[in-house]
Amino acid sequence: MTADNGERPRTRTPVTILSGFLGSGKTSLLNKAMRDPAMARTLVVINEFGDIPLDHALVTSSNDTIMVLENGCLCCTVFGDLVSTLNRAYHQRRAGDIPFFDHVVIETSGLADPSPVLQAFLSEPTLEGLYRVGRVIVLVDAVNGVSTIENYTESARQIALADLIIITKADLLPGGNAPVPGSQLGNALRRLNTTARIIPVESVLDVAALMLDVKPNPTGDAEQVRRWLDLELSGCGSDEECQSDSAGYHGHGHQHSPAVVSFNYIRDEPIPREALQLLLTSLERNLGPGLLRVKGLVNVLEEVGRPAVVQGAQHLLHNLVWLDAWPSQDQRTRLVFIVDTMTRVQIAEMVDLIDRVARRTAQARLRQTID
Repeated sequence: MTADNGERPRTRTPVTILSGFLGSGKTSLLNKAMRDPAMARTLVVINEFGDIPLDHALVTSSNDTIMVLENGCLCCTVFGDLVSTLNRAYHQRRAGDIPFFDHVVIETSGLADPSPVLQAFLSEPTLEGLYRVGRVIVLVDAVNGVSTIENYTESARQIALADLIIITKADLLPGGNAPVPGSQLGNALRRLNTTARIIPVESVLDVAALMLDVKPNPTGDAEQVRRWLDLELSGCGSDEECQSDSAGYHGHGHQHSPAVVSFNYIRDEPIPREALQLLLTSLERNLGPGLLRVKGLVNVLEEVGRPAVVQGAQHLLHNLVWLDAWPSQDQRTRLVFIVDTMTRVQIAEMVDLIDRVARRTAQARLRQTID
């Protein structure tokens, strides 16, 4: 076995989260990926081993939860907390008790909401220093996808948080073709997630490469930041024009069934640093667990040319990261919210109100300081 050099890693280990509702084909896709030698340096984390019939024979076992598979992958069944599981794996890697891994794939159960997993990487200091989420992949059953979205909030939340959506079982549809944009399922997916890439599983020729292809760390250069943001912050969608008010605020979003909302917030004017802190604090307090995910760039008045990266999951927002330059000529504040239990109008009004109150509070404090 090969161990680390014993030092704290200079780069955080990327993590791919594989999600999808019951019967969507997650395990089949993962099994196919794990047969590829390219996955040999991958730690595979699953919710419950009994529910995940991996095709690989188990060759050795280092303890009760981490097993070495025949291709070198590690299979870690999460009997305990995700944080302790990944911390244990990191220290076992350092000690040489398990083979070296440079990537992690977490397969959630079919009824799991991925947002707590994202939250763990943003809120737990030890995880934040060792690992980073690279991509959220969600599988959707072409046959039952629409009814599943309509009847199960978990499915809607999974899709809303995805960076990549893979359509499976299209061969069981009449004609055997994957749903195209404009179809009932295609429209349902795009309403839930305006930015994720949507592809049929048949087009995935190299599953291992798909699992290992992650978004760059958003603390890198401008090109890395642009790739990290993808299309999420490109502005308003073609199906709906932005609306603006006198404050220079623009917003648009989509209402979903049962209760998941995606909402883009674009602000023309820079925001004072103190107002930004008040805004983020108020968002945490008012949205709470209903805030599935927020992600974007903020133009801070005192930091000319240096945008702040904002990202968070549920009621926790990660500490701000400052970039040395904007990734494009567009230097507006651009945030994407994915929220549960609120309508599109409610979230738009709340964010706009919190923004205005935060700016006014910051201005009042500044006047008191000057006086």
